[in-house]
Amino acid sequence: MSTSKRGSALLAVLWLSAALSAIAFSLASTVRGETERASTAADGTRAYYLASGSIDRAILWIFWGMQGFNNPDGSPRFYKAPMPRLAFQYASGTAMVEVIPEAGKLNVNSATPQDLERILLSLGADPDRARSVTLAIVQARSPGPPQPALALSPAPPSSFRPPGASFQELEEILLVPGMTPELFYGHYDTDASSGRLIPRGGLRDCLTTHGAGDRVDVNTAPPELLASLGIPASAVTEIVNRRTARPIKSMDEIAPLIQGAPGASKLNIGGNSIWTLRATARMKLPDGRLGDLRRTVSATVKFLDPGKWDPPYHILRWYDDAWSPAGTAF
Repeated sequence: MSTSKRGSALLAVLWLSAALSAIAFSLASTVRGETERASTAADGTRAYYLASGSIDRAILWIFWGMQGFNNPDGSPRFYKAPMPRLAFQYASGTAMVEVIPEAGKLNVNSATPQDLERILLSLGADPDRARSVTLAIVQARSPGPPQPALALSPAPPSSFRPPGASFQELEEILLVPGMTPELFYGHYDTDASSGRLIPRGGLRDCLTTHGAGDRVDVNTAPPELLASLGIPASAVTEIVNRRTARPIKSMDEIAPLIQGAPGASKLNIGGNSIWTLRATARMKLPDGRLGDLRRTVSATVKFLDPGKWDPPYHILRWYDDAWSPAGTAF
């Protein structure tokens, strides 16, 4: 065989080897990527069930706490208000359950237009939009024929209409003219000094359709709701710092901070019989460290008289894919 033919054959072999190597590398990368995705999906499913089970466990702890079960030294054995959260440790991971009484929010069906407008302003809405959305909410919850639109822009077409008498579900606010997902669900701001993203709450964190809602729980009211009551920003920060360190058990503790605030009389301690339980779970890695993956689920639960109801609680709402600002730091 001539030298040129041997060189051509060698070159063909080299090209074939390179092609096979590229195919093998691509296949290996695909297999590795799919394996990692499958592992992430499996961890997400495990974290979801861990969070869901923690909701069930928290319901029992709250119910048993209401029955007055204590340790021999008198300390609460399970849950005692106003504990803001419960921490559960498992062999496979850990979960943190936020206990949020609906009394930490204003009732959207009974809040005054002034309260609604102040909340929207504290959430970052410009004055024109805050007034427009406030009028639209008041119009949507009021009986009678619809009035001309008051929005800055028309609402998207939908087969669902806001109720004529009251809001049955808080998400119906998304249908009022002028409301945006950012105002309702919240958004992220960028810190000018560090460049970090800072979570900001939305209207759904400040309003509820459950309970009387004329007074709000100081231990769980969002900072934006506290600010809307006329409490100075420095006092809001101090209240949040205090209740993060330990629950506020007496209004006397914060009396100097809220003195003279227009909405100070609307602050209270404690909740009613309806609570939001929001559980965030993280799985343990083989080396015992906690993984970065988090799953959060949420439930709105009404506790009933155990002598009349079995079980003595009803789950009013369930969210499979919730979001928690506290869960991101957990």
